[in-house]
Order: sequence, then C-alpha cells, then structure tokens
Amino acid sequence: MEKRVMTVGKRRRSLAAAAAVLSGVLVLSACNDDDASGPAASGSATATSQAQVDEAAEQKTSKAQITISPENGSQNASINNAAKVAVTEGKLTEVTMTSAEGTEVKGEIAADGLSWKPAGQLERATVYKIAATAVDAEGLEAHENSSFTTVSKENSFIGNFTPEDGSTVGVGMPVSINFNKAITDKKAVQGGIKVSSSSGQEVVGHWFNSTRLDFRPDAYWKAGSTVTLKLDLDGVEGADGVFGVQQKTVTFKVGRSQVSTVDVEKKTMTVVRDGKVVRTIPISAGSPDNTTYNGKMVISEKFKETRMNGATVGFTDSDGKGEYDIKDVPHAMRLSTSGTFIHGNYWGSRSIFGSVNTSHGCVGLADVKGAGDPNQMAAWFYDQSMIGDVVIVKNSKDKTIAPDNGLNGWNMDWSTWKAGSQA
Repeated sequence: MEKRVMTVGKRRRSLAAAAAVLSGVLVLSACNDDDASGPAASGSATATSQAQVDEAAEQKTSKAQITISPENGSQNASINNAAKVAVTEGKLTEVTMTSAEGTEVKGEIAADGLSWKPAGQLERATVYKIAATAVDAEGLEAHENSSFTTVSKENSFIGNFTPEDGSTVGVGMPVSINFNKAITDKKAVQGGIKVSSSSGQEVVGHWFNSTRLDFRPDAYWKAGSTVTLKLDLDGVEGADGVFGVQQKTVTFKVGRSQVSTVDVEKKTMTVVRDGKVVRTIPISAGSPDNTTYNGKMVISEKFKETRMNGATVGFTDSDGKGEYDIKDVPHAMRLSTSGTFIHGNYWGSRSIFGSVNTSHGCVGLADVKGAGDPNQMAAWFYDQSMIGDVVIVKNSKDKTIAPDNGLNGWNMDWSTWKAGSQA
C-alpha cells in the first residue's frame, strides 16, 4: 500500500490558505463596521444599523391612511354609492377618477378634507380608475389607486314606475312598478320599496307576476293627500347575479276626488266630484256582440286625438284588416291595456247616445271631428278628467275586468290584495 506523506512545506501552505479563507469571512462579516474589535461587536453594530434604517424609513412615511371603495378589482359595483374615498390621520389633496377611455368623472373633496365622492351617477358596465393623494400633519404625502367595474345592464334591473314625480293624479291612481327583468327574490326587492301617504292610509304592495308590483290602500287615496314612493334598490339582488341600481324618491299629489259611473243598461254616465253629482252624460257602450267590461277602471292615458285600429285588439275582417280604422278619434282616455277607452265619437248618429250601445267595447260620448268644440260632452269630460280618475262600469253583460288589465287593481278585494304582498 502506498503511503502519502505531506511535507512540512505543503502543510504550511495549507494552513496559510485556511487562514486566508477565515480572514475573508471575517472581513465580509465586518463590512461597513468601523469598529474592528471582534465578531460580537460586529453583530451588535449590524442590528443597531438596521434599527436606525427602519426608524428613519418610518419617519419618512406619511401617517395618512387612504381607503378607496369599491376594492381594487371589484365587479358589479353600484353606479350610485359605491365610489368614494376616505382618509384618516390626514387630509385629501387630490382625487381623480376616470373611465377606461380617459373620461374624467367630476367630484369634490369634502370641506373637512376627509372624503370625496363623484358628483353624479356613474355609467353601467364601465371600468373606472381612482387615484388619491393625501398629506398628514407633517406634510408627508400618501397615495392610493384602485380600479373597479360597474354593474352591467345584463346584471342589473330597474323598475319603470307610474305616476311621474311631481304629478297630480286622481284618487284611483296606484303606484305601479314594472321591472325590466324577472324578479325571483320578491321579498328582497319589495323590502327596498316603500310607499306612504300623508293621509296615514295603510299602503300594501301586490305582485301580479315576476315583473309587476303595484301599491294601493284599501280604499281610494284621500283627496288632497301626498304620496311618496321611495326606491332603495341599489345593490339589491333581485335575481341570481342581477342587482338593482335605483335610488330615488318620488312624490305625487292626489287631486280632487272624481269617480264616474257608467250604467250600460241606462246608457248614462254620472260624474261625481268630491261626493257631489256634477253632470249626467248620455253614452253609447259596447254592443251586445262586443260588450264592455264591468268593474272599476282607472284612466291611465289621455290623448286629444289618437288612431284606433281594430286589428290591434283582435277585431279583424276576413282580409285580416281591422273592422275599423279611425285615425283621429277625439278626446280618448285609456281604461285598460287591452284597448278599452272612453272617448269622443263623431261618426255615429247623435241619436245613439243615451239610447243604443253600438261600440266594440269602448264607452263613447258625443263629439265632433277634430276635437275642436269645447261644448261637446266628450270635450267637457276630457277637460274635467285627469290621470288616475276612476270610471266604474256596471250592468254590462260582460265579466269584471281583470285587476292587472290596466291600473285596475281595485277590482281585487283587500284580503286577496294583501295576500299577494311579499313584505
């Protein structure tokens, strides 16, 4: 077996190399250390140096804490109240909000400098970016940025309501809301809607289907009262992944009470205003083959002149054209969605009013072509009527009109009406 013998020279060179390596380690450990007194001193100096760096960094950082809502990356954000900026331990100095296309959104920092919000409603299905700057008491700045996307039309719903804000209506006018998407969580949606009256009447909502919700009291509104509709649907999930976007308060006035009763057998209409009969008018209602609905009907639209084509409501000849097509029906007021009107009639003989029922289901009053004579019965009634007035038809051979055919929920008894509520 071969023996390997290290010579003294080689041994000395190895020791020298080891010492050099060790020396290098010590030099690296003591980097930036002015005190070369040993390894222990070097470690202590390093810890002290780091603490000083941390302290200095902390002193140079603003204490202002900015919060931007919605959170960065949020989807389906509200177009009303979601966007806002707040700060603690500082004051906002600048906030900019822009759409992805670069359009700036106007907004204002509050007088106390602690918050900011947009000046108006945002657009749906839009990406927005917010950049905010604030300073603390030492004048040190803090910055924050966020980006979010507002709810899309596909993921949102609105309710189209009647009557209009600020309008004056008759005592029979319900609050009717038609949603543009089917509502599956009716309880949540109805919970975001409140209708109240200055009269103190109890007001209850009734769902006719998944898209229509009407509100009314037990009896007609009190004349002279004020009704308030409050829509607080912003962020309410009406169906899976479909959210409300409306936040609105609407008020309307209830005018004088006018309820007119059409007696089909007697062929008269009695107009009662504030409990007193003001006029009895001869009429011509639906013929025996085309009877007029019975029931309480509410005037929902008024037209000084309008076209009436039988084909639009199912009255057609063998050629498919309407049995009638009158392009200038005067003083027409809608009583049902299906086409029942009370209107002027200039094409019939004057002798029919008060004596013969000849219409296709409407209630006709004497009038002239062009709707230009205010002395005609139809003109007088048109001028004395408003949206929301009630017209009651009785003694017809037809059935009672369906409560959802027009604004005619008064044909449903109160207990049944309340049973359709999801409050």
